Amino acid sequence: MSGDPITSVFNDGYVAEMFDRWRADPAAVDTSWRQYFQSAALLFGASASTGTSASVGGAPDPDLARKAAGAANLAQSIRQHGHLAVHLDPLGTNPLGAAELVPEFHGITEAELGDVPGSALGFPHMATATQVIERLRLRYQTALAFEVMHLSEEEERAWFRATLTAQELTRPLAPTEKKAILRRLIEVDGLERFLGRAFTGYKRFSIEGTDALVPMLDAAIEEAAKVGAREVGIAMAHRGRVNVLAHILGKPRAAIFGEFDGRHPHADDDAATGDVKYHMGYTGTRTIPGVGELKVWLLPNPSHLEIVNPVLTGAVRAHQRVNGTRDETTVLPICVHGDAAFPGEGIVPESLNLSQLRGYRVGGTLHIIVNNQVGFTTDPLDARSTYYASDVAKGFEIPIIHVNADNAEACIIAVRVAIAYRARFKRDVLIDLVGYRRQGHNETDEPTFTQPALYARIKAHPTPPKVWAARLEQEGIIAPGDATAIEQEVFATFERELAEMKATPADVDLSHHTPSHGSPILGDAPTAAPNVPADVLTRINEDLLRYPATFTPHPRLAKQLERRREALASQIDWGHGEALAFGSLLLDGMNVRLTGQDVERGTFSHRHAVLNDVETGAKFCPLGSIDGVKGAIEIYNSPLSELGVMGFEYGYSVQAPDTLTLWEAQFGDFSNMAQPIMDQFMAADRAKWHQDSGLVLLLPHGYEGQGPEHSSARVERFLQLCADDNMTVIYASTPAQYFHALRRHAHARVRRPLVCIQPKSLLRMPQAASSLEQITQGAFQPVIDDARASKQRETVRRLVFCTGKVYYDITAKALPEQVAVVRVEQLYPWPGDEIAAVVDRYPALEEVAWVQEEPKNMGAWTYVWPRLRVASGNAMELRYIGRPERASPAEGYASDHATEQARIVAEALEARSTARGRKGVAGRA
Repeated sequence: MSGDPITSVFNDGYVAEMFDRWRADPAAVDTSWRQYFQSAALLFGASASTGTSASVGGAPDPDLARKAAGAANLAQSIRQHGHLAVHLDPLGTNPLGAAELVPEFHGITEAELGDVPGSALGFPHMATATQVIERLRLRYQTALAFEVMHLSEEEERAWFRATLTAQELTRPLAPTEKKAILRRLIEVDGLERFLGRAFTGYKRFSIEGTDALVPMLDAAIEEAAKVGAREVGIAMAHRGRVNVLAHILGKPRAAIFGEFDGRHPHADDDAATGDVKYHMGYTGTRTIPGVGELKVWLLPNPSHLEIVNPVLTGAVRAHQRVNGTRDETTVLPICVHGDAAFPGEGIVPESLNLSQLRGYRVGGTLHIIVNNQVGFTTDPLDARSTYYASDVAKGFEIPIIHVNADNAEACIIAVRVAIAYRARFKRDVLIDLVGYRRQGHNETDEPTFTQPALYARIKAHPTPPKVWAARLEQEGIIAPGDATAIEQEVFATFERELAEMKATPADVDLSHHTPSHGSPILGDAPTAAPNVPADVLTRINEDLLRYPATFTPHPRLAKQLERRREALASQIDWGHGEALAFGSLLLDGMNVRLTGQDVERGTFSHRHAVLNDVETGAKFCPLGSIDGVKGAIEIYNSPLSELGVMGFEYGYSVQAPDTLTLWEAQFGDFSNMAQPIMDQFMAADRAKWHQDSGLVLLLPHGYEGQGPEHSSARVERFLQLCADDNMTVIYASTPAQYFHALRRHAHARVRRPLVCIQPKSLLRMPQAASSLEQITQGAFQPVIDDARASKQRETVRRLVFCTGKVYYDITAKALPEQVAVVRVEQLYPWPGDEIAAVVDRYPALEEVAWVQEEPKNMGAWTYVWPRLRVASGNAMELRYIGRPERASPAEGYASDHATEQARIVAEALEARSTARGRKGVAGRA
């Protein structure tokens, strides 16, 4: 019946047809018809099982059937479209409305609702449909605008119907609650106005116009605590952040005043650039009556607005680990969005898509859109193609509650319903807080240049605390002048706190909060992790080849993995070495989490860390069944997302220092899609926010003729981001080196990101394999000298430095005795001393060359050149050998690729006399 209005000419035959369909199969008719026919026994004396009727003639009364069906459809329309009739705009814009919300659309009149029993609509406690419709209009068309009919699960839709019928969560606020909200709104508005007066012209991105956000966050924290939460993690952009820091996180206002005054707590740290006050994070505690203390934290976030969304959920998942298990009730994530950014930024659907996936779910996030009805200077009609800013959430079956920001009571009720839904279904829920922005985009902006009519209305509109105070006066809850008295008290408090700040020496930290971070120098980290004895690795290897009795692995794969038993002695390949590294760390008590596209098997079918039963499809991870493991292993294939997933893993890594957290790209340059995470978080988080991450990026790289998008991991971009020992960049050439790098990183005292440029063709190359001895002994080597040339150093005239795969191309044939090839396995921090030591070992050197596969304007060359010049001595000739400068990172044609590779290798090995006379790409640096 949906979409087919019952006109004034009611088709009796159509009703009979629907009745017959329902009688044969209730699922064959629309919900509104089912509701009507299920009440047939009460309405007509009919049997639900047989469809028999006690009415005259043995058939339903057509006129009563028409009225009942119309009333049922009206009720359904109110539930589905009632949100379009709610007055959501505090500035008075009329709602859109919907024709389906009037009785006449359904072929009946308002008066005829009185002829239909309430029981016919499923409300036996109400006499007529008139009362039912009045109740539904109150719940769906008055203060709260619900969008829940897009949810596919009937259980969830039924929960909302029952919740709104029961009125427990939608009960009116008590007078004491209303007074508390008034004080809160005055504090919120007062802080903004006080800052505007005390620090004129300073940006703060004020909350004014959506002040209700703060009491809503208060309510969310309290309601979450009642259902088991012991922590609340919050992410938000800059709008209203200063107010949230002060009133939700409990950051001392004196400290905030000090930041506006130019003070900052890390003035003695040369590497700390800091960040603007409306990007900073904080951790505080709240005392909840009947519950106790609850930890509340706000993540730092750059101006990439929504980019923090997956970082929050990753951090929350890390915090939800309790005694070896994960409890989703313990931590509530709250994500605060902007109305322009939510539909505009692609990270939003990427993040929402993670919400129900096994490797990323957190039991539901409370989303709140702080809806200013304008984005910077852009109107909604130019910013989105949907009616609501929240519409993108419908595609992920997230219930949405729209609410007017001037109606503080409705705002709190919306939070009650949202938290109860999240607790019941462990799913995301969204509140669209529709308000306005009293100031411009920031306090130095003039909004009337672009929205003159809108800001004329805003200027004439009373502030949220004034609107709320007027309502409380009208209700007799407060007397005239009470709100003014509270405001004077609040401002007096602000004045005292400002005076406290000014009287405190500038070098005193007023925040009473020190973020947790490691040593500021990467060099303090140990250069090696404890070696793993051969017998331990042998035992790990055996355990990895053992399957449960009920598990049937793929026979070809089982045979392939079985070869690792014999290979352990001398031919350990990349995937094998990685498995041994993970297993040894799990025995050490370290957790391991690896995600990315196809990581269970590995993009190149080299890992097979998670196996699939060929008969049942069940999954089995051998790493989790090693005898004596103390750590936990998580390996999940990710959705086809880089930005969202890397952001999630970054957030996880910050909050999980006991975990080796790794993200692997399908191909290295696919990480381009996550550039904001690398730029804004990984590279600069310590400098800006004193925040540490140990995230490992695994980026397949190597020129094998697979084209521009499957060759380069864009090494140059990572090296451009390197400074102040902010990360480590390696290009390991053997499984043993990779093994030692992972263990060194996991056991480091200082946690910084590790970028691993990973091989493709080397994964199974016999020449790149490692022996058990190489894995059990020694440590990661930043530089590997030429073992052959080291036996005849006096004959070497050219020293070739390179990384990774090209080393094996160069050494594929016998080398001229005058050439030595040295591998630089760690690019950052630059191993200058080790390289200088290698150069000094060759007394007859005439030139040093850097060889790479990448074009000259890419790869490591522009980073290496000045450093290699210093390490090799200014008198030494330094040559570049590689591809010329190009716009594209690699050839798309296999024949051209082969020609270029052959040229690069030939030039790396050519005689000295020829090299000296050559020009072009092999010229001097």
